[in-house]
This record gives sequence, C-alpha cells and structure tokens, in this order.
Amino acid sequence: MIRFVSKKILVTGGAGFLGSHLCEKLLEQGHEVICADNCFTGSKSNIYHLMTNPRFEFLRHDITFPLYLEVDEIYNLACPASPIHYQFDPVQTTKTSVIGAINMLGLAKRTKARILQASTSEVYGTPKIHPQPEGYWGNVNPIGLRSCYDEGKRCAETLFFDYHRQHELPIKVARIFNTYGPRMHPNDGRVVSNFILQCLRGDDITIYGDGTQTRSFCYVDDLVDGLILLMESPGNLTGPINRGNSDEFSILELTEKIIQLTQSTSKHVFKPLPEDDPTQRKPDISQASHHLNWQPAIPLEEGLQLTIDYFKKMLQDET
Repeated sequence: MIRFVSKKILVTGGAGFLGSHLCEKLLEQGHEVICADNCFTGSKSNIYHLMTNPRFEFLRHDITFPLYLEVDEIYNLACPASPIHYQFDPVQTTKTSVIGAINMLGLAKRTKARILQASTSEVYGTPKIHPQPEGYWGNVNPIGLRSCYDEGKRCAETLFFDYHRQHELPIKVARIFNTYGPRMHPNDGRVVSNFILQCLRGDDITIYGDGTQTRSFCYVDDLVDGLILLMESPGNLTGPINRGNSDEFSILELTEKIIQLTQSTSKHVFKPLPEDDPTQRKPDISQASHHLNWQPAIPLEEGLQLTIDYFKKMLQDET
C-alpha cells in the first residue's frame, strides 16, 4: 500500500482564478497550502471559503521581493494573465515574470523544493505552426504591447531550465492555453467572461476581428488536475508540457454557444483586432497524453454552463 505523505506547498498567485482552484484541490488531497498573492488581480473572496481550514495560510506578498519559507513544493502562478491587466503596468508584469521567477527559484534551491512554472501558450506568439507542439520556438514580437507578458514568460522558462542545468533543481514547466471557469475575474477582458457577462446583462457582444479566429478552451478543473499530475510526475519529465483542450472553436462559434445557454438576445458588434492578437491557438497535447495519461474530460457546453451559473449568482449578489 502506498502511504500518503502530506507536503507543505506554496502557491504564488493563489488568490487568483486558477490559483484558488489549485489551492482548493491541494487541500482536498490533504496537503498544507501557503497562498501568496499581492491581490492585484487575485481576490481574497476567491479563497475566503478556505480561510477556516487549519492547513491553509494566506500571505499578502509580491514575489518581486524575496520570500523566506520552508516548503516542499512551489507552484509559481503569480502574474496577471489577461491583456487588460498585464498591459496596465507592463514594467511590473515583466518584473513579476522575471524577478519573481528568480526569487522563487532561489527559494526552491535553498529548500530543495520541486518547483512548477505556470508558463503560457503566449510563448508561441502568433504561431506559424498549427497546432502548437512544445518543440516549436514561437513567433513573438519582442517590442509589442503584449511583449511584457510574452517575453517575460519566455525569460522565466529560460531561468527555470538554467537553474535545472546549473543547480540540478527539480523543475516542471507547464504551458497553459485558454482556461475558463468559476472565479474568472469579471473585468479581465477574456472572451469567455466577456461574452457571458454581456449576454447576462443584455449588452451587445463585442467581437474583435471578424470572429473567425480560433481558440481552444480548457475547463479549470481539467487544467488543475493536469498541473498536479505534472508536478507529481518523475523528475526527468521537466517539460515544457502543453496544458489545454485540443478542441478548437471559432470566436463566433463560442458566442453562439453562450447565447444559446444564456437564452440571450444580445447582438454582435465587431471591432478591430488588437495588435499581435493571434488568429489561431490550439495546443498539441500528445506529450501530456503520452507521458501523463492526461486528457481534458469536461466538454465546452458543460463547462460554460458551470461558468454561467457562477456569473449569474455574482450578478444576483450585486443587486
């Protein structure tokens, strides 16, 4: 019989959308969880239900400053992840990705902790290969409006692998594609939360470009399971490993599904496509399937309904 061993786990960005779900799952598994977040885009409301758990601790902390703890594992999720938020203070965004990675890698080195970097599909930029495999080096504009995030995450990956090679640090790197679900920030400008709130409020649906651009949407529970599987995988599996759903939908297809599920009468309004916004984004998840036996399980319609229910309640609570 395999004996369960409780670990002390640090989750940076743990009060955010993705981080709060990860904290919740790790607590369910019986671990001690330290959530560190400066609450720029995260919110204590996302983790309020965890505060009474004696194995949970919240630290208001910005990872661009060192953190001194004793931990067994680190999930480094801290960084604003939507264009509206990461372009608000692009210098701080780059510092969070780069200096934050240095600080967390230093902590992992000192405590001999295993550390996972939440990287992003944005490292592929505007891809010339479709779908995007991990071996693709990307097509990224280094000086554009999105570069603070794209290049910050690329540099963080470089730091992780240099620490691995130079200091034999046990690392994991996950490249996360579009993820959605309850606790998404209502004003993050992402298509799922935008469209759902516009439909529920009866507003016009804002589509940037002509709506033919495609995305792949992974429900948050599937994504969290994938991150934990990667963290627990054998040490020689460093990644990077794509994390996302390989089912591809156009933006117009997404709007039609949300209109149907919300029974909305909202109409489409088209606006120019933002600078460097990719027209196709779909992960090749064959590595995750082969090495970790991981596949997303929740279909888009089911995940959208759960997310719609969350935002419905949020709007009701506001009235």
